[in-house]
Amino acid sequence: METIADLWRAGDPEATQYLAERGDGWVEVSRADALRRIDELANGLLALGLRKGEVVAILGRTSLEWALTDFALARIGAVSVGLYVDSPPAEQAYVIGHSDAVGAFAEDPDALPAEARGRLRHVLAFAELDDLAARGRAYAAESPGALEAAAVAVKPDDLYTIIYTSGTTGPPKGCLIPHRNFVAIVSVVDELRGLIVEDDTVLLYLPLAHNFGRVVHLAAPAIGFTLAFCADPLRAGHAALAVRPTVFPSVPLAWEKVHAAATAHVRRATGARGAIARWAVRVGTRASERLQAGKRVPLHLKPSYALADKLVYSKVRERVGGRLRLALSGGAPLSAQIARDLHALGILVLEGYGISEATSAASVNLPDHFRFGTVGPPLPGVEFRIDDDGEILLRSETVMRGYLKDDEATRATITEDGWLRTGDVGELEDGFLRITDRKKDLIVTASGENVAPQNIENALKGSPVISQALVLGDRRAHLGALITVDRDAVGDGDAQALVQAVVDGVNEGRPRHEQVRRVAILDHDFSQADGEVTPTLKLRRRVIEEHYADVIAGLFR
Repeated sequence: METIADLWRAGDPEATQYLAERGDGWVEVSRADALRRIDELANGLLALGLRKGEVVAILGRTSLEWALTDFALARIGAVSVGLYVDSPPAEQAYVIGHSDAVGAFAEDPDALPAEARGRLRHVLAFAELDDLAARGRAYAAESPGALEAAAVAVKPDDLYTIIYTSGTTGPPKGCLIPHRNFVAIVSVVDELRGLIVEDDTVLLYLPLAHNFGRVVHLAAPAIGFTLAFCADPLRAGHAALAVRPTVFPSVPLAWEKVHAAATAHVRRATGARGAIARWAVRVGTRASERLQAGKRVPLHLKPSYALADKLVYSKVRERVGGRLRLALSGGAPLSAQIARDLHALGILVLEGYGISEATSAASVNLPDHFRFGTVGPPLPGVEFRIDDDGEILLRSETVMRGYLKDDEATRATITEDGWLRTGDVGELEDGFLRITDRKKDLIVTASGENVAPQNIENALKGSPVISQALVLGDRRAHLGALITVDRDAVGDGDAQALVQAVVDGVNEGRPRHEQVRRVAILDHDFSQADGEVTPTLKLRRRVIEEHYADVIAGLFR
């Protein structure tokens, strides 16, 4: 495999490649039908006059149309740029202008920013793809060798996509990603033992403009698993019940919600049901500890584990369709305690790590080789080293070509000998990478102590009561935190008292400068619409600090 088009390896043409939600049901799309559609769209693009190297934006939710359009653009050597549907119009317009896009495909063309549309030669709605395909069939009849000639001209080092980072500050930067980078990532995923296999059904709601969602979308035809598209993240739970995925990639928020619901059920269960639930957790914890240590579940524990699975764990998995083999988590840190608790309830969440500048994944835990609280060992072909200031440096063939139109930032990010400065702080332990913080988010207290807020935030979110946490205290005498709560987990309880109990538990055993002294509980979650959360649900620290300046001032008054 050398280019994106080569990811469609030989396979059963009648196998179900995709599941697309249509109305009240799901439609199966075979490999043969998908390939035919891609060729028709690619011919249609040539008929429009699009050529190799020209940039085309895609604005839409996660869908079959998005994926096939992306493949069609890659087939002729055009360059795709994904736009986040929830990004502010000004940011979308910036990306279109900065990338010099000549066209755009959109789920809703009216959603494209007006100031950007005037510069585009082509604007097509997803609803117009049938017309484009028909035009492609006519073009293929008139110019039967044109598509093959265009495809042959696409080389591994040619640009495939520009992925714009959703940074916490400043305008996004465009990462230049050639074909060979994603082909290398997909090849590695295919080789990893038991991660995603041909017989799997994968439910995808992650945005395809982001590298996590993009690598799953590209891996589907290469590995052969069935990929089901969910356009609305808020309906992912409903889609899981219908699709019944065996693998579910997600950001931590989804697993935090599953954890909150499951632990609340165990906590509230009474009588015989409560006794059985708590017994099952004890059995699951013992089994989990063995598996974490790389050992097998002992023979004497297997009958109890099987019974606990039937009575309790299977009921937890029913929340995500009942067939879940493993869960993948990325895009933001996952609390180690949440991962341990879910494993004790029969759901293995494998956390991985990657950044746009390295074409998605760089490390991942594996089904038979994992350690909670880490993002796993490096992928084959990836090197890590820790710089003197704790920053993680990464080197691999998947490092981006550079930032679009920003040589200075490229030189600051990629060293002369090929090491990528990730901006993350971490450590290596027994071959596993542990992320401790973002370099630029380190807090320096008034007494000069360095504090990694991410560690404390993850500990706070380990409680089902707390849904989001932002720890503050740079140049302050003590730490404070903005907290949002899970109303279902709080129930009729006293939110202030419950949160304080969590904070007291997290503070216990920590040095004084790492203890959260005051908290403010907000009456709503941080909002992506207000720019407080990135598309992958990371908190934009600086934006939140601006929006809640008065509340934050009260924490340190």
